[in-house]
Amino acid sequence: MTTDQCHWAVIPAAGFGQRFADPVAKSSGQSVPKQYVSILGKSVIEHSLYAILRACPGVHIVVAIADNDPYWARLEISSHPQIHAVSGGAQRSDSVLAGLNSLQGRAGAQDWVLVHDAARPCVAAHDIGLMLAALKGHDAGGLLSIPVVDTLKRADSTGHVKQTVDRNALHQAQTPQVFRYGVLYEALTSATAAGVAVSDESSAVERLGYKVMLHPGRRDNIKLTYHADLAYIEATLRQRLKEA
Repeated sequence: MTTDQCHWAVIPAAGFGQRFADPVAKSSGQSVPKQYVSILGKSVIEHSLYAILRACPGVHIVVAIADNDPYWARLEISSHPQIHAVSGGAQRSDSVLAGLNSLQGRAGAQDWVLVHDAARPCVAAHDIGLMLAALKGHDAGGLLSIPVVDTLKRADSTGHVKQTVDRNALHQAQTPQVFRYGVLYEALTSATAAGVAVSDESSAVERLGYKVMLHPGRRDNIKLTYHADLAYIEATLRQRLKEA
C-alpha cells in the first residue's frame, strides 16, 4: 500500500551510536556510524529512506546529519530530488526540530510529518501506509508499536530486582512516528524551552496533553543497535526482496 497523505519526513541521522560501535574498529579509528554500515549493497540509511519513498511516493524528506559528516555526500541517494540534508544537533530532538525548522513556510500546520530512525531499515512500506490510513482525521498523530511480551524487571541501585513490572498494556515504541506538523513543532519547541529531555516525538506530544494513537507494527522492524542485530536485519531485508 502506498499513500500520498504524508507530505514530509524527517530522518534524524546526526548520531554515532555508541552501543553499536565495534571495539576493534573503534580502537583503530575505523568505526563507521551505524546508519552508514552497508547491508546487501546499500547503507542502512538508504534502506530506510527507500522504504519511506515506496510508502509515500510524493514525500519530501529532510535528513538531519552531523556538521562534520563525511559519509552522507558519498551516497547516491543524497542527490535524490525529494531529499535534502540539514545540520542536526546533539540530541535526537534537536535534529528533528532542525528538520522541522527547515520546512517552515512550506509545511502546513495540518500536514503529516513522518519521523523515522535512520537505523531502522526493515520497516515495511505497507505498514506505513496502513498507519497513515488509520490516522485519517486524527488531531495529533501516532506511531508504530508492538506489545511487550517479555517479563519486565525494575532494578535497584545494586543490580538486584526491585520490582516485577506488569507488562499488560505496555508497548514498545517503534518508528515511523507521524504527527501533524503544527502539533509536533509546538511539542518539541515547548520541551526544548522547558529544558525537558524527550526520548521520542510521541513523548513530546504526550507532554502537551494530546492522545497519541498506537498502530500495530512488526517485530522485524528493529533498530540497529548492536552488531549482533546485523545478521537478523540482513535476513529480513533478503526476505523483503523475495517478496517484492
